[in-house]
Amino acid sequence: MFTKAERIIALRNLRPKKKEGFLKIISIFSFLGIMLGVAILIIVMSVMNGFKTDLTNKILGLNPHIVIQPNGFKIDNEFTSNLKKLFKEINISKSYFGEGIAINNNNAKGVLLKGVDREEKNIKDFFYNYLSSGDLNNLNSNRVFIGSEMAFNLDLKEGDTINLMSSAFISTPIGSLPKQETFKVAGVFNTGFLEFDENMIFLNIQDALSIFDKNEADTNIEIYLSDPLQANSYKEKIQNINQNYFIYTWSDMNKSLFSALKVERNVMFIILSLIVVVAAFNIISGLTILIKNKTKEIAILKTLGLSNESIKKTFFLTGLTIGFFATITGIIIGVLFSLNIENLRLFLSNIFNLEIFPSEIYFLEKLPSEINPTSILIIFIISLIISIIASYLPAMKISKMNTFRALRYE
Repeated sequence: MFTKAERIIALRNLRPKKKEGFLKIISIFSFLGIMLGVAILIIVMSVMNGFKTDLTNKILGLNPHIVIQPNGFKIDNEFTSNLKKLFKEINISKSYFGEGIAINNNNAKGVLLKGVDREEKNIKDFFYNYLSSGDLNNLNSNRVFIGSEMAFNLDLKEGDTINLMSSAFISTPIGSLPKQETFKVAGVFNTGFLEFDENMIFLNIQDALSIFDKNEADTNIEIYLSDPLQANSYKEKIQNINQNYFIYTWSDMNKSLFSALKVERNVMFIILSLIVVVAAFNIISGLTILIKNKTKEIAILKTLGLSNESIKKTFFLTGLTIGFFATITGIIIGVLFSLNIENLRLFLSNIFNLEIFPSEIYFLEKLPSEINPTSILIIFIISLIISIIASYLPAMKISKMNTFRALRYE
């Protein structure tokens, strides 16, 4: 593609003479700009990928992968049996949940009440992992488990009583009033996920049906999969069995969150890509000045028989070399930073005594990072394309130059 003579001339262009020090500075800034732009892009994309993965894993560990609601039609044993026969690798649980209000002394808070069966494997696994006080065997009638954040906000601990008010109404001599019952706090769980620990209350499934004035026909089916990412595929198969039920997956429940993360990731990618674009303008300006200063040399090369096309290629190769090596260097730096970003965070926190990435805000205990080879490849290609365009535009001006006139007056 490039002859030996073209490569030699391009290499000489990368090493300007002492009197052309300004060109050297422009070349250095072009290199540094593209390198930093690529490195920052990789670091930011890696952190956002890691944040999404950790958040997804946290959500999958706290929520069912598929929920089937009766939607006015009872979920019979035949349907459950068909599910178990068709999908042997799934775990099935019964539950009922709804919104309510938790009241303690003068404190009140909107909560999500979830009735569960303590004998279900998934429930046992959850409390085994996250229970900080109490015993699951105590999840009997009129007993509840609350999150650590809720316990703190409502000033509750194991053994205290709490009033729960549901959205169901009962008739009284003074009119309809929300149904309210008193429960004892049997334990406290701590998942590390602020929203969950602040709003969730677990109680016996019979108590949940009672406080919402429901019966067995209103219970939901929760499905846990060995591969949660296949939830939407399972959802379609389950709908084919019976279309009367309302079925949704963990991704449906968190669609707005993941959509927001996707939009933010794409916007950040576009904004940070502008760093590379701005750096590419340095290549354009540098090559333009270089071509202007090399008018006499270009004329001599033409006199010696070098074609316009070859001369264009030499200057094009000069700019492309800067862009290519800056991109490669940026990728290496970006990957190294991404792999050690948590250690870097701890180092900066200790040096400046600052809390970087506080867990109470971001729900995660450490700064996540996940290197995605596809993202790196896309960044590499985009940076290379920008470098190619930035190198091509100034090189095209050579064909319009009147180099012989310049040589005539030398």
